[in-house]
Amino acid sequence: QVQLVESGGGLVQAGGSLRLSCAAEGRTFSSYALGWFRQAPGKEREFVARISSSGGATYYANSVKGRFTISRDNAKNTVYLQMNSLKTEETAVYYCAADSRRGSLSVIAVGTYDYWGQGTQVTVAS
Repeated sequence: QVQLVESGGGLVQAGGSLRLSCAAEGRTFSSYALGWFRQAPGKEREFVARISSSGGATYYANSVKGRFTISRDNAKNTVYLQMNSLKTEETAVYYCAADSRRGSLSVIAVGTYDYWGQGTQVTVAS
């Protein structure tokens, strides 16, 4: 198992940048693919990005391609989400999540992920 704690959220102006971090506890961290999701008030949790266990493969929601970058440092048990050119509609609680399975059928589905952090608030102001 793994425990995840997000940090780095806050208030940013539209067009600005933030880097989120997700620190993990657990020796199995390096074997898990990791994802970032977000959930705005009144909306379902939405897939943002995913990175493979090795860090060699990434996958992004179409809405964030070219602006967001997911990365990981397995030596530090940490996954990051660099968010650039933020938009007001991207205000949400951002969650990191771990997928213990291999060959997951749907990388964007909430149900694919076994472990979740508590989230960090990102507010993008105009």
